[in-house]
Amino acid sequence: MNQLFRSSSIFPTSAKLHHNLSFHSLASLIFSNPTKKFSPNSSIPLLNDQIRPFATINSSKDASEPIDAGSSIRKPLSLWPGVYHSPVTNALWEARSQYFEKVNVEIGSERISQDGLMSKTPSQSRTSIEYKFSSDYVLREQYRNPWNEIRTGKLVEDLDALAGTISYKHCANSGGITRPIILVTASVDKILLKKPILVDVDLSINGAVTWVGRSSMEMQLQVLQHSQDASQKADPLALVANFTFVARDAETGKSAPINQISPETEQEKLLWEQAESRNQMQKLRRVEQKSKIDHHDPNRIDELLAEGRIFVDLPALSDRDSILIRDTCLQSSLICHPQQRNIHGRIFGGYLMRKAFELAFATAYTFAGASPRFLEVDHVDFVKPVDVGNFLRMKSCVLYTELQNPARPLINIEVVAHVTRPELRTSEVSNKFYFTFTVSPEATKNGLRIRSVFPATEEEARRVIERMDAEDSHDN
Repeated sequence: MNQLFRSSSIFPTSAKLHHNLSFHSLASLIFSNPTKKFSPNSSIPLLNDQIRPFATINSSKDASEPIDAGSSIRKPLSLWPGVYHSPVTNALWEARSQYFEKVNVEIGSERISQDGLMSKTPSQSRTSIEYKFSSDYVLREQYRNPWNEIRTGKLVEDLDALAGTISYKHCANSGGITRPIILVTASVDKILLKKPILVDVDLSINGAVTWVGRSSMEMQLQVLQHSQDASQKADPLALVANFTFVARDAETGKSAPINQISPETEQEKLLWEQAESRNQMQKLRRVEQKSKIDHHDPNRIDELLAEGRIFVDLPALSDRDSILIRDTCLQSSLICHPQQRNIHGRIFGGYLMRKAFELAFATAYTFAGASPRFLEVDHVDFVKPVDVGNFLRMKSCVLYTELQNPARPLINIEVVAHVTRPELRTSEVSNKFYFTFTVSPEATKNGLRIRSVFPATEEEARRVIERMDAEDSHDN
Protein backbone atom coordinates (compact mmCIF):
# COMPACT_ATOMS: atom_id res chain seq x y z
CA MET A 1 0.00 0.00 0.00
CA ASN A 2 2.91 2.38 0.74
CA GLN A 3 4.24 1.67 -2.73
CA LEU A 4 0.80 2.49 -4.11
CA PHE A 5 0.85 5.89 -2.45
CA ARG A 6 4.43 6.59 -3.46
CA SER A 7 3.60 5.99 -7.10
CA SER A 8 0.50 8.19 -7.03
CA SER A 9 0.21 11.91 -7.54
CA ILE A 10 -1.51 13.92 -4.88
CA PHE A 11 -3.78 15.20 -7.67
CA PRO A 12 -5.31 12.33 -9.66
CA THR A 13 -4.39 12.67 -13.31
CA SER A 14 -6.76 9.90 -14.38
CA ALA A 15 -9.91 11.81 -13.55
CA LYS A 16 -12.08 12.50 -16.58
CA LEU A 17 -14.50 15.14 -15.50
CA HIS A 18 -17.85 15.73 -17.12
CA HIS A 19 -18.36 19.14 -18.74
CA ASN A 20 -14.63 19.94 -18.56
CA LEU A 21 -14.47 19.96 -14.77
CA SER A 22 -10.75 19.86 -14.00
CA PHE A 23 -8.18 20.55 -11.33
CA HIS A 24 -5.97 22.81 -13.42
CA SER A 25 -6.12 25.74 -10.98
CA LEU A 26 -6.96 23.86 -7.79
CA ALA A 27 -3.29 23.67 -6.88
CA SER A 28 -2.93 27.42 -7.20
CA LEU A 29 -5.69 27.86 -4.66
CA ILE A 30 -4.10 25.58 -2.12
CA PHE A 31 -0.41 26.19 -2.52
CA SER A 32 1.13 29.64 -2.53
CA ASN A 33 4.08 28.24 -4.50
CA PRO A 34 2.80 25.75 -7.08
CA THR A 35 6.33 24.67 -8.00
CA LYS A 36 7.16 23.61 -4.49
CA LYS A 37 7.57 19.89 -3.98
CA PHE A 38 5.63 18.23 -1.23
CA SER A 39 6.41 14.97 0.47
CA PRO A 40 3.68 12.55 1.59
CA ASN A 41 4.14 13.91 5.10
CA SER A 42 3.65 17.56 4.10
CA SER A 43 0.91 19.51 5.81
CA ILE A 44 -1.83 20.39 3.31
CA PRO A 45 -4.27 23.18 4.24
CA LEU A 46 -7.97 22.52 3.73
CA LEU A 47 -9.49 24.06 0.64
CA ASN A 48 -12.28 25.50 2.77
CA ASP A 49 -9.83 28.13 3.98
CA GLN A 50 -9.56 29.39 0.39
CA ILE A 51 -13.22 29.28 -0.67
CA ARG A 52 -14.37 32.21 -2.78
CA PRO A 53 -17.89 33.62 -2.71
CA PHE A 54 -18.51 32.82 -6.39
CA ALA A 55 -18.83 29.47 -8.10
CA THR A 56 -17.78 28.78 -11.66
CA ILE A 57 -18.60 25.88 -13.91
CA ASN A 58 -18.58 25.18 -17.62
CA SER A 59 -22.27 24.88 -18.50
CA SER A 60 -21.68 23.71 -22.03
CA LYS A 61 -24.61 21.77 -23.42
CA ASP A 62 -22.48 19.10 -25.05
CA ALA A 63 -21.98 15.88 -23.13
CA SER A 64 -18.44 14.94 -22.14
CA GLU A 65 -16.50 12.25 -20.36
CA PRO A 66 -18.00 10.91 -17.11
CA ILE A 67 -16.23 11.23 -13.80
CA ASP A 68 -14.00 8.25 -13.00
CA ALA A 69 -15.08 6.84 -9.62
CA GLY A 70 -11.56 5.64 -8.90
CA SER A 71 -9.91 8.97 -9.60
CA SER A 72 -9.42 10.12 -6.00
CA ILE A 73 -8.97 7.04 -3.85
CA ARG A 74 -5.21 6.76 -4.16
CA LYS A 75 -4.41 10.09 -2.58
CA PRO A 76 -2.81 9.86 0.86
CA LEU A 77 -4.78 12.92 2.02
CA SER A 78 -8.08 14.43 0.98
CA LEU A 79 -8.27 18.12 0.17
CA TRP A 80 -11.97 18.30 0.97
CA PRO A 81 -13.89 17.77 4.20
CA GLY A 82 -14.77 14.18 4.95
CA VAL A 83 -11.54 12.25 4.43
CA TYR A 84 -13.40 9.09 5.40
CA HIS A 85 -15.99 9.57 2.64
CA SER A 86 -16.45 7.19 -0.27
CA PRO A 87 -14.11 7.53 -3.27
CA VAL A 88 -16.98 8.82 -5.40
CA THR A 89 -17.96 11.49 -2.88
CA ASN A 90 -14.38 12.71 -2.79
CA ALA A 91 -14.14 12.71 -6.59
CA LEU A 92 -17.36 14.70 -6.90
CA TRP A 93 -16.36 17.23 -4.27
CA GLU A 94 -13.02 17.66 -5.98
CA ALA A 95 -14.87 18.22 -9.25
CA ARG A 96 -16.77 21.01 -7.52
CA SER A 97 -13.45 22.64 -6.69
CA GLN A 98 -13.76 24.52 -9.95
CA TYR A 99 -16.70 26.36 -8.42
CA PHE A 100 -14.22 28.17 -6.19
CA GLU A 101 -11.58 28.93 -8.82
CA LYS A 102 -12.63 32.52 -9.47
CA VAL A 103 -9.28 33.71 -8.13
CA ASN A 104 -9.62 37.21 -9.55
CA VAL A 105 -12.68 37.85 -7.35
CA GLU A 106 -11.91 38.51 -3.71
CA ILE A 107 -14.12 37.90 -0.71
CA GLY A 108 -16.13 41.00 0.03
CA SER A 109 -16.44 42.08 -3.60
CA GLU A 110 -19.78 43.07 -5.06
CA ARG A 111 -22.16 40.14 -5.03
CA ILE A 112 -23.55 38.58 -8.19
CA SER A 113 -27.11 39.84 -8.58
CA GLN A 114 -29.99 37.55 -7.70
CA ASP A 115 -31.58 38.74 -10.93
CA GLY A 116 -30.61 37.71 -14.42
CA LEU A 117 -31.79 34.10 -14.05
CA MET A 118 -31.98 31.97 -17.15
CA SER A 119 -33.75 28.88 -18.39
CA LYS A 120 -31.62 25.77 -18.91
CA THR A 121 -32.23 22.37 -20.44
CA PRO A 122 -31.87 19.15 -18.44
CA SER A 123 -28.91 18.15 -20.61
CA GLN A 124 -26.94 21.14 -19.33
CA SER A 125 -26.91 19.70 -15.80
CA ARG A 126 -26.46 16.07 -16.81
CA THR A 127 -23.57 14.42 -15.00
CA SER A 128 -22.37 10.83 -14.91
CA ILE A 129 -19.82 8.87 -12.95
CA GLU A 130 -18.32 5.47 -13.72
CA TYR A 131 -17.34 2.64 -11.40
CA LYS A 132 -14.78 0.47 -13.17
CA PHE A 133 -15.22 -2.45 -10.80
CA SER A 134 -14.07 -5.08 -13.31
CA SER A 135 -10.59 -3.56 -13.70
CA ASP A 136 -10.09 -1.43 -10.57
CA TYR A 137 -9.46 -3.78 -7.65
CA VAL A 138 -8.90 -0.99 -5.12
CA LEU A 139 -12.21 0.67 -5.98
CA ARG A 140 -14.06 -2.66 -5.96
CA GLU A 141 -12.83 -3.46 -2.47
CA GLN A 142 -14.19 -0.12 -1.25
CA TYR A 143 -17.71 -1.27 -2.14
CA ARG A 144 -17.65 -4.98 -1.27
CA ASN A 145 -19.65 -6.22 1.73
CA PRO A 146 -19.05 -9.49 3.66
CA TRP A 147 -21.37 -11.41 1.30
CA ASN A 148 -19.45 -10.33 -1.81
CA GLU A 149 -22.25 -7.94 -2.73
CA ILE A 150 -22.46 -4.18 -3.17
CA ARG A 151 -22.49 -1.94 -0.08
CA THR A 152 -25.76 -0.19 -0.79
CA GLY A 153 -25.20 2.36 1.96
CA LYS A 154 -22.09 3.69 0.20
CA LEU A 155 -24.01 3.81 -3.07
CA VAL A 156 -26.77 5.86 -1.41
CA GLU A 157 -24.11 8.24 -0.09
CA ASP A 158 -22.76 8.64 -3.62
CA LEU A 159 -26.23 9.36 -5.00
CA ASP A 160 -26.61 12.33 -2.66
CA ALA A 161 -23.16 13.64 -3.57
CA LEU A 162 -23.90 13.35 -7.29
CA ALA A 163 -27.26 15.10 -6.83
CA GLY A 164 -25.41 17.98 -5.17
CA THR A 165 -23.03 18.32 -8.10
CA ILE A 166 -25.95 18.32 -10.54
CA SER A 167 -27.71 21.04 -8.55
CA TYR A 168 -24.65 23.31 -8.72
CA LYS A 169 -24.38 22.77 -12.46
CA HIS A 170 -27.98 23.81 -12.98
CA CYS A 171 -27.57 26.99 -10.93
CA ALA A 172 -24.61 28.24 -12.99
CA ASN A 173 -25.30 30.92 -15.58
CA SER A 174 -24.05 31.06 -19.16
CA GLY A 175 -20.80 32.62 -17.96
CA GLY A 176 -20.13 29.72 -15.61
CA ILE A 177 -20.84 31.69 -12.43
CA THR A 178 -23.31 31.03 -9.67
CA ARG A 179 -24.44 33.41 -6.97
CA PRO A 180 -23.24 32.70 -3.40
CA ILE A 181 -26.04 30.28 -2.56
CA ILE A 182 -26.20 27.19 -0.40
CA LEU A 183 -27.77 24.07 -1.94
CA VAL A 184 -28.97 21.41 0.47
CA THR A 185 -30.87 18.13 0.26
CA ALA A 186 -34.51 18.77 1.14
CA SER A 187 -35.96 15.32 0.51
CA VAL A 188 -35.61 12.04 -1.30
CA ASP A 189 -38.82 10.90 -2.96
CA LYS A 190 -37.84 7.25 -3.24
CA ILE A 191 -34.84 5.08 -4.02
CA LEU A 192 -36.08 1.98 -5.81
CA LEU A 193 -33.95 -1.05 -6.65
CA LYS A 194 -34.91 -2.55 -10.02
CA LYS A 195 -32.49 -5.47 -10.01
CA PRO A 196 -29.54 -6.72 -7.91
CA ILE A 197 -26.35 -4.69 -8.28
CA LEU A 198 -23.13 -6.69 -8.65
CA VAL A 199 -19.86 -5.54 -7.14
CA ASP A 200 -17.56 -7.00 -9.81
CA VAL A 201 -19.28 -5.58 -12.90
CA ASP A 202 -18.80 -2.01 -14.15
CA LEU A 203 -21.64 0.36 -13.43
CA SER A 204 -22.42 4.02 -13.92
CA ILE A 205 -24.68 6.61 -12.33
CA ASN A 206 -26.09 9.47 -14.34
CA GLY A 207 -28.61 12.16 -13.57
CA ALA A 208 -29.97 15.57 -14.46
CA VAL A 209 -32.41 18.17 -13.16
CA THR A 210 -35.92 17.21 -14.25
CA TRP A 211 -38.12 19.83 -12.52
CA VAL A 212 -37.64 23.29 -11.00
CA GLY A 213 -39.79 25.41 -8.71
CA ARG A 214 -38.89 28.89 -7.50
CA SER A 215 -36.05 27.86 -5.19
CA SER A 216 -36.18 24.06 -5.37
CA MET A 217 -35.28 21.51 -7.98
CA GLU A 218 -35.76 17.79 -8.45
CA MET A 219 -33.29 15.57 -10.19
CA GLN A 220 -33.56 11.94 -11.22
CA LEU A 221 -30.55 9.65 -10.87
CA GLN A 222 -30.19 6.24 -12.48
CA VAL A 223 -27.76 3.44 -11.71
CA LEU A 224 -26.97 1.44 -14.84
CA GLN A 225 -25.23 -1.93 -14.94
CA HIS A 226 -25.08 -4.06 -18.05
CA SER A 227 -25.26 -7.84 -17.92
CA GLN A 228 -22.01 -9.81 -17.76
CA ASP A 229 -23.26 -11.87 -20.68
CA ALA A 230 -22.81 -9.75 -23.79
CA SER A 231 -25.38 -11.87 -25.63
CA GLN A 232 -28.16 -10.76 -23.25
CA LYS A 233 -30.08 -7.59 -24.06
CA ALA A 234 -31.39 -7.03 -20.52
CA ASP A 235 -32.36 -3.55 -19.38
CA PRO A 236 -29.28 -2.03 -17.67
CA LEU A 237 -31.40 0.09 -15.30
CA ALA A 238 -30.65 -1.16 -11.77
CA LEU A 239 -31.81 1.66 -9.47
CA VAL A 240 -33.79 4.91 -9.71
CA ALA A 241 -33.73 7.78 -7.22
CA ASN A 242 -35.35 11.23 -7.12
CA PHE A 243 -33.70 13.93 -5.00
CA THR A 244 -35.02 17.42 -4.20
CA PHE A 245 -32.58 20.23 -3.38
CA VAL A 246 -33.40 23.74 -2.18
CA ALA A 247 -31.39 26.93 -2.58
CA ARG A 248 -30.70 29.34 0.26
CA ASP A 249 -28.97 32.71 0.13
CA ALA A 250 -25.52 32.27 1.67
CA GLU A 251 -25.78 35.51 3.66
CA THR A 252 -29.45 35.78 4.67
CA GLY A 253 -30.39 32.10 4.78
CA LYS A 254 -33.63 32.88 2.94
CA SER A 255 -34.84 30.97 -0.09
CA ALA A 256 -33.06 32.00 -3.29
CA PRO A 257 -34.52 31.84 -6.80
CA ILE A 258 -32.78 29.54 -9.25
CA ASN A 259 -32.64 28.97 -12.99
CA GLN A 260 -35.79 27.55 -14.55
CA ILE A 261 -35.86 24.50 -16.79
CA SER A 262 -36.89 24.00 -20.42
CA PRO A 263 -37.41 20.32 -21.28
CA GLU A 264 -36.63 19.59 -24.93
CA THR A 265 -37.17 15.90 -25.65
CA GLU A 266 -40.36 13.92 -25.10
CA GLN A 267 -38.63 11.98 -22.32
CA GLU A 268 -37.58 15.19 -20.56
CA LYS A 269 -41.12 16.54 -20.82
CA LEU A 270 -42.50 13.29 -19.36
CA LEU A 271 -40.06 13.43 -16.45
CA TRP A 272 -41.07 17.05 -15.79
CA GLU A 273 -44.76 16.07 -15.69
CA GLN A 274 -44.05 13.16 -13.33
CA ALA A 275 -42.02 15.40 -11.02
CA GLU A 276 -44.73 18.08 -11.06
CA SER A 277 -47.31 15.45 -10.14
CA ARG A 278 -45.12 14.17 -7.27
CA ASN A 279 -44.66 17.68 -6.00
CA GLN A 280 -48.40 18.35 -5.97
CA MET A 281 -49.15 14.99 -4.35
CA GLN A 282 -46.59 15.65 -1.64
CA LYS A 283 -48.25 18.96 -0.79
CA LEU A 284 -51.62 17.20 -0.53
CA ARG A 285 -50.13 14.50 1.71
CA ARG A 286 -48.76 17.10 4.10
CA VAL A 287 -52.23 18.64 4.41
CA GLU A 288 -53.85 15.22 4.87
CA GLN A 289 -51.31 14.17 7.49
CA LYS A 290 -52.02 17.31 9.52
CA SER A 291 -55.76 16.64 9.37
CA LYS A 292 -55.31 12.97 10.32
CA ILE A 293 -53.30 13.63 13.48
CA ASP A 294 -55.11 11.95 16.39
CA HIS A 295 -57.99 11.01 14.09
CA HIS A 296 -57.03 7.45 13.26
CA ASP A 297 -59.77 4.85 13.11
CA PRO A 298 -59.91 3.37 16.65
CA ASN A 299 -60.96 0.00 15.20
CA ARG A 300 -57.74 -0.25 13.18
CA ILE A 301 -55.72 0.61 16.27
CA ASP A 302 -57.54 -2.01 18.36
CA GLU A 303 -57.00 -4.66 15.69
CA LEU A 304 -53.27 -3.98 15.65
CA LEU A 305 -53.07 -3.95 19.44
CA ALA A 306 -55.03 -7.18 19.96
CA GLU A 307 -52.09 -9.53 19.46
CA GLY A 308 -49.68 -7.14 21.18
CA ARG A 309 -51.81 -7.15 24.32
CA ILE A 310 -51.55 -10.94 24.47
CA PHE A 311 -47.75 -10.64 24.38
CA VAL A 312 -47.86 -8.17 27.25
CA ASP A 313 -50.60 -9.71 29.40
CA LEU A 314 -50.39 -13.43 28.49
CA PRO A 315 -46.89 -14.08 27.17
CA ALA A 316 -47.19 -17.85 27.61
CA LEU A 317 -50.11 -17.90 25.17
CA SER A 318 -48.66 -15.56 22.55
CA ASP A 319 -48.01 -16.60 18.97
CA ARG A 320 -44.44 -17.87 18.60
CA ASP A 321 -44.38 -16.69 14.99
CA SER A 322 -44.91 -13.09 16.12
CA ILE A 323 -42.89 -10.50 18.01
CA LEU A 324 -43.42 -7.05 19.49
CA ILE A 325 -42.01 -3.99 17.75
CA ARG A 326 -40.05 -3.02 20.85
CA ASP A 327 -38.21 -6.36 20.78
CA THR A 328 -36.80 -5.67 17.32
CA CYS A 329 -35.16 -2.33 18.19
CA LEU A 330 -31.53 -1.37 17.76
CA GLN A 331 -29.84 1.99 18.16
CA SER A 332 -26.54 3.72 17.56
CA SER A 333 -24.97 6.91 18.89
CA LEU A 334 -22.24 9.07 17.45
CA ILE A 335 -20.64 12.47 17.73
CA CYS A 336 -20.69 14.41 14.46
CA HIS A 337 -17.06 15.26 13.69
CA PRO A 338 -15.65 17.91 11.33
CA GLN A 339 -14.49 15.17 8.94
CA GLN A 340 -18.17 14.36 8.25
CA ARG A 341 -19.15 17.85 7.14
CA ASN A 342 -20.03 18.97 3.64
CA ILE A 343 -18.67 22.03 1.84
CA HIS A 344 -21.14 24.21 3.73
CA GLY A 345 -19.85 23.07 7.13
CA ARG A 346 -22.85 20.94 8.10
CA ILE A 347 -23.06 17.17 8.26
CA PHE A 348 -23.25 15.67 4.79
CA GLY A 349 -26.77 14.34 4.04
CA GLY A 350 -25.35 11.33 2.25
CA TYR A 351 -23.46 10.38 5.40
CA LEU A 352 -26.68 10.44 7.43
CA MET A 353 -28.41 8.27 4.85
CA ARG A 354 -25.56 5.78 4.86
CA LYS A 355 -25.52 5.51 8.65
CA ALA A 356 -29.30 5.08 8.69
CA PHE A 357 -29.11 2.40 6.02
CA GLU A 358 -26.41 0.47 7.86
CA LEU A 359 -28.45 0.49 11.08
CA ALA A 360 -31.57 -0.58 9.17
CA PHE A 361 -29.61 -3.40 7.53
CA ALA A 362 -28.37 -4.59 10.92
CA THR A 363 -31.91 -4.46 12.29
CA ALA A 364 -33.28 -6.53 9.41
CA TYR A 365 -30.36 -8.96 9.72
CA THR A 366 -30.86 -9.63 13.42
CA PHE A 367 -34.62 -9.88 12.95
CA ALA A 368 -34.63 -12.25 9.97
CA GLY A 369 -31.62 -14.35 10.91
CA ALA A 370 -30.34 -14.15 7.35
CA SER A 371 -28.61 -11.57 5.20
CA PRO A 372 -31.32 -9.12 4.06
CA ARG A 373 -31.78 -7.90 0.51
CA PHE A 374 -32.42 -4.19 0.01
CA LEU A 375 -35.49 -3.18 -2.03
CA GLU A 376 -36.22 0.52 -1.51
CA VAL A 377 -35.93 3.68 0.54
CA ASP A 378 -39.25 5.45 0.93
CA HIS A 379 -39.74 9.23 1.02
CA VAL A 380 -37.25 10.99 3.29
CA ASP A 381 -37.59 14.57 4.55
CA PHE A 382 -34.52 16.32 5.96
CA VAL A 383 -36.41 18.16 8.69
CA LYS A 384 -33.54 19.76 10.63
CA PRO A 385 -29.88 20.22 9.74
CA VAL A 386 -27.23 18.36 11.67
CA ASP A 387 -24.18 20.38 12.70
CA VAL A 388 -20.62 19.50 13.60
CA GLY A 389 -20.47 18.66 17.30
CA ASN A 390 -24.05 17.40 17.51
CA PHE A 391 -24.68 14.17 19.41
CA LEU A 392 -26.70 12.04 16.98
CA ARG A 393 -28.78 9.07 18.12
CA MET A 394 -30.39 6.73 15.61
CA LYS A 395 -33.12 4.36 16.74
CA SER A 396 -34.44 1.62 14.49
CA CYS A 397 -37.14 -1.03 14.63
CA VAL A 398 -39.07 -3.41 12.42
CA LEU A 399 -42.32 -1.49 12.05
CA TYR A 400 -44.26 -4.23 10.29
CA THR A 401 -43.83 -7.15 7.90
CA GLU A 402 -45.76 -8.20 4.80
CA LEU A 403 -46.00 -11.98 4.48
CA GLN A 404 -48.60 -12.47 1.73
CA ASN A 405 -45.90 -13.86 -0.56
CA PRO A 406 -43.93 -16.48 1.46
CA ALA A 407 -41.18 -16.54 -1.15
CA ARG A 408 -40.69 -12.78 -0.91
CA PRO A 409 -41.52 -11.52 2.58
CA LEU A 410 -41.14 -7.78 3.11
CA ILE A 411 -39.50 -6.27 6.20
CA ASN A 412 -40.27 -2.60 6.78
CA ILE A 413 -37.70 -0.79 8.93
CA GLU A 414 -38.05 2.63 10.56
CA VAL A 415 -34.97 4.64 11.55
CA VAL A 416 -35.43 7.88 13.49
CA ALA A 417 -32.46 10.23 13.90
CA HIS A 418 -32.41 12.49 16.97
CA VAL A 419 -30.12 15.50 17.38
CA THR A 420 -29.35 15.60 21.08
CA ARG A 421 -27.70 18.51 22.89
CA PRO A 422 -26.77 17.41 26.42
CA GLU A 423 -25.76 20.94 27.49
CA LEU A 424 -29.22 22.26 26.60
CA ARG A 425 -31.05 19.10 27.65
CA THR A 426 -32.82 18.96 24.30
CA SER A 427 -33.49 16.26 21.73
CA GLU A 428 -35.08 16.88 18.32
CA VAL A 429 -35.95 14.59 15.42
CA SER A 430 -33.82 15.53 12.42
CA ASN A 431 -34.76 12.74 10.02
CA LYS A 432 -37.00 9.72 9.63
CA PHE A 433 -35.97 6.99 7.24
CA TYR A 434 -38.04 4.05 6.01
CA PHE A 435 -36.38 1.06 4.35
CA THR A 436 -37.82 -2.11 2.85
CA PHE A 437 -35.85 -5.36 2.79
CA THR A 438 -36.50 -8.97 1.89
CA VAL A 439 -34.42 -12.15 2.15
CA SER A 440 -32.93 -14.33 -0.55
CA PRO A 441 -35.17 -16.99 -2.14
CA GLU A 442 -32.68 -19.64 -1.03
CA ALA A 443 -33.28 -18.71 2.62
CA THR A 444 -37.06 -19.16 2.36
CA LYS A 445 -36.63 -22.42 0.44
CA ASN A 446 -34.48 -23.70 3.31
CA GLY A 447 -37.32 -23.10 5.76
CA LEU A 448 -36.65 -19.54 6.97
CA ARG A 449 -39.86 -17.96 8.27
CA ILE A 450 -40.25 -14.24 8.85
CA ARG A 451 -42.33 -13.36 11.90
CA SER A 452 -45.23 -10.96 12.12
CA VAL A 453 -44.62 -7.79 14.12
CA PHE A 454 -47.18 -6.14 16.40
CA PRO A 455 -47.34 -2.89 18.37
CA ALA A 456 -47.76 -2.89 22.13
CA THR A 457 -48.85 0.75 22.54
CA GLU A 458 -51.25 3.10 20.79
CA GLU A 459 -48.36 5.33 19.74
CA GLU A 460 -46.69 2.40 17.96
CA ALA A 461 -50.01 1.42 16.36
CA ARG A 462 -50.42 4.94 14.98
CA ARG A 463 -46.94 4.87 13.48
CA VAL A 464 -47.71 1.56 11.77
CA ILE A 465 -50.99 2.87 10.34
CA GLU A 466 -49.33 6.08 9.11
CA ARG A 467 -46.67 4.09 7.29
CA MET A 468 -49.16 1.66 5.76
CA ASP A 469 -51.29 4.56 4.54
CA ALA A 470 -48.23 6.33 3.14
CA GLU A 471 -47.21 3.19 1.24
CA ASP A 472 -50.74 2.84 -0.16
CA SER A 473 -50.77 6.47 -1.30
CA HIS A 474 -47.42 6.05 -3.06
CA ASP A 475 -48.65 2.89 -4.80
CA ASN A 476 -51.78 4.68 -5.98
